[in-house]
Amino acid sequence: MDIVGQGGGAIMARRSREVYITARRRAEAGAGLEPREPPRVVQAALVDLVAPVAQAAVSGGAVAGPVYAINVDTKARRIIPNAVSTIISCDESWNYIVAQGAIDPTGNTPPPAKRAYVSQLQRMFPGKQLSDLTPEQRYAVQKEEGLARRTLDPSPAAYTFINLKTGERKTTGYQYGNLDHQQWSPTDPNLLLYAHEGSWHEVDRTWIIDARTGVFQLMHKRSMDMEINGHEWWASTARWCGSTCRPPAARISGSAGVNIDTHVETRYHIQQDWWGIHFNSSRDYTLFADDGGDPTQVAFSNNGMWINVFHVQPDGTVTRERLANMSKHNYVTGRGGIEPNISITPDKKWVIFTCNSYAGNQVYAAEIAKSGQ
Repeated sequence: MDIVGQGGGAIMARRSREVYITARRRAEAGAGLEPREPPRVVQAALVDLVAPVAQAAVSGGAVAGPVYAINVDTKARRIIPNAVSTIISCDESWNYIVAQGAIDPTGNTPPPAKRAYVSQLQRMFPGKQLSDLTPEQRYAVQKEEGLARRTLDPSPAAYTFINLKTGERKTTGYQYGNLDHQQWSPTDPNLLLYAHEGSWHEVDRTWIIDARTGVFQLMHKRSMDMEINGHEWWASTARWCGSTCRPPAARISGSAGVNIDTHVETRYHIQQDWWGIHFNSSRDYTLFADDGGDPTQVAFSNNGMWINVFHVQPDGTVTRERLANMSKHNYVTGRGGIEPNISITPDKKWVIFTCNSYAGNQVYAAEIAKSGQ
């Protein structure tokens, strides 16, 4: 389907069979919405379990235009008044802009104390020199060094919430941090899940904010030094959100969820080789999935490049099912790679992910075993 020509930022609406798309106009003066070649079907199979879906679409040389909702059945389209992005609340009441550099005019939000600089080599591999590390570990140290510097003296920021019905804009939620990874609740139109971006083991990352009041709260307080918390997602009930967690001491990795009303946490423990950059859950929480990671990732696994599904057992443990071998995939975003990400289809039959093992970035579906083993 190609209705708006150069489109981007496609996100499925929560309460309708529509996709939100930002129309993009070519940067050349006078150019209108240009048609593009539709995505081609991928022919190469990743493994026997993988069914090809479609190549990821990339549009370059374009600038943002209006936001549309497009019905996937009828192809009818409508414009979303006042919207500036496709990250829209579930009832189409809110949109937002991150107000970088915004300082609380009341003076009630003072900046946090500056943190002393400690090299990431010392933080991640105490007592070692760079020459003691593998090339993958050296790359990881270099990457975290850049990210960690953001946390030493974080910049002020806030949210400007846009009422899509009236166009009214209100700036609120003043704080200090790099605000990113925004996701509206699937059921509560006023709650926005977001992250304080930075080195995973240096920040308390996962937060929610109420667009009506600007009140924000931390969802997971790290309980030990070097604990990692990141890549959060909403559960289907919207009263529970999950994230990737890895306490460092025993290299136990896992997926954690927190009830946003009670702040009670649930954790599923997995082995080091089972860890993934991103986790996600089925709507009934009986399945979790992750996208693995190469030896540069925080688990530093030498056999972790798999798409995995975890089946929750009655005793609270999980069993692992390996869906797709990702050994030829380039995970390193700083070197032309792409993070696979994953989602589980509502019928719990497939895991969807991105892979570049073959020609370009492509989207795949891997079938979950019917036996659940």
